[in-house]
Amino acid sequence: MYQPPHFKTTDSATAARLMREYPFASLISNDDDGLPYVTHLPLHLEERASADSGQVEFVLLGHCAKPNAHWRYLQARPRAVVTFLGPHAYLSPRVYPDLARVPSWNYLAVHCTVQATLIEDPLAKDRLLKTLIGDHEPAYAEQWRGLGEEFAHKMLAGIMGFELKVTDWQCKLKLNQHRPESRDAMKAMYAEGNENERALADWMDQLKPRG
Repeated sequence: MYQPPHFKTTDSATAARLMREYPFASLISNDDDGLPYVTHLPLHLEERASADSGQVEFVLLGHCAKPNAHWRYLQARPRAVVTFLGPHAYLSPRVYPDLARVPSWNYLAVHCTVQATLIEDPLAKDRLLKTLIGDHEPAYAEQWRGLGEEFAHKMLAGIMGFELKVTDWQCKLKLNQHRPESRDAMKAMYAEGNENERALADWMDQLKPRG
């Protein structure tokens, strides 16, 4: 994605926080005609020590329905892109002290280049599902276990799991950092706004302004 220096961060903790707080992602591959094919889905982020370097690397876990052709595209072309979009909101030119300004849009986003591995083993898919349940509704795990082995196998047969190893990532924090004269008015406006705007105001509090 387009990355002006004043919006770019290389802080892995910030990228990881965005991916965990906004896990509903877009998985993008090429279909058999060479066109982008997009699936919107929740992904679980793991941070693992690389066997080669010992450094921490990102791994994303998810699944799609078997009738969704996306897993076949991942099988044929394992390299793909995943995008996460955090809070975003309109920016009114009213935040500037002068009138020669135009509207804009602020947002936080992470883009990942990934290498996909399919997860077909039923036990491994079950572990993957329990991981996602743990992210979103831990109490449901007991209900899932109580549904019975036959039902569980039927449900697991209807999905394809995958592990997406992140080979590169970009994190963009567009909060008008290049216009410090707008910061106070923008933050005050966002603090009184909708859920997305309030979230951006919180991020402004937690991130140091960039000049």
